[in-house]
Amino acid sequence: MAEIAVRPFEDRDLPPVLETMRLALGETAILKRTSDLFAWKHFLNPFGRSIILVAESEGVIAGLRAFMRWELVTPGGETLRCVRAVDTATHPGFQRRGIFRKLTLSALDAARDDNVDLVFNTPNPKSGAGYRSMGWVDVGKIGVMVRPSLGFLRWTTTPGGVPKPTEFLTDPHPARDLSVVDREARGFRTRRTSRYLKWRFEQHPTARYFGIEKDRSVAVVRPNVRSGRKELVLSDVFGPDPSSAIRAAAVVSRAAYMAGWFSFGSREYWAALRAGLLPVPGVTALTMVGYPLRPLEVQGLDRWDLALSDLELL
Repeated sequence: MAEIAVRPFEDRDLPPVLETMRLALGETAILKRTSDLFAWKHFLNPFGRSIILVAESEGVIAGLRAFMRWELVTPGGETLRCVRAVDTATHPGFQRRGIFRKLTLSALDAARDDNVDLVFNTPNPKSGAGYRSMGWVDVGKIGVMVRPSLGFLRWTTTPGGVPKPTEFLTDPHPARDLSVVDREARGFRTRRTSRYLKWRFEQHPTARYFGIEKDRSVAVVRPNVRSGRKELVLSDVFGPDPSSAIRAAAVVSRAAYMAGWFSFGSREYWAALRAGLLPVPGVTALTMVGYPLRPLEVQGLDRWDLALSDLELL
């Protein structure tokens, strides 16, 4: 059996890496395994270039492990240098050879050497067990808040595609030029800078975000299709009256329902409640885990201050 070597990603690796990701992970209309999406996440990210390793065997890319750069600010104003474990794939021809573990442990070593403070991510149930075996700890379960529309039974669509945004929203406007003075952090929070917002909502190569404005506030939404129904994803909300902007988004939407999530007790959480979004009991959309690379208390979602924009499409 040929030896498998781990090494840093090189630009020439991109075509076989994308093919390995397609074979191992599949793709959707929003998350196509394109060079543009890969570059958006790993090269154009305002937090810096990702830590990317590949496993190679006799010139064949057998696996990929990417830690995407991120920064969080604490309630005390400290900036944490973080990475998010967002892309991992093992070529189907190299399964059951320990590639996931070997790549991940090597990436952790690289992150330590680069003085990264924390790794966090939202693995699926299958990979979650592997992370826990390497020392990741559970942070908490991410739920979902939903506001059905009056036309819930009427607004349906055929599964398998994302309709044009004009089928979801009246007079849609791209989410750009967001003027945000970010509020103080209640927990670990992504600082909303103009550079981050431009990258996150305007420059995503495959997902389209729209801004619904009301009373000097804006709700950032994304049309989606889930289980054959038109869904309006509430990704984030900004401004002095966030509930007003959320209600405005619901009014102009032709989706079956609006769905979002914010940390419990945050300003945005209460605004979503006032705008008619209710937590769905017993539903877990994502499970969040973390791996501190220095002494940090990360367990418990009450330590975090997040929106769906911090977790989706990455």
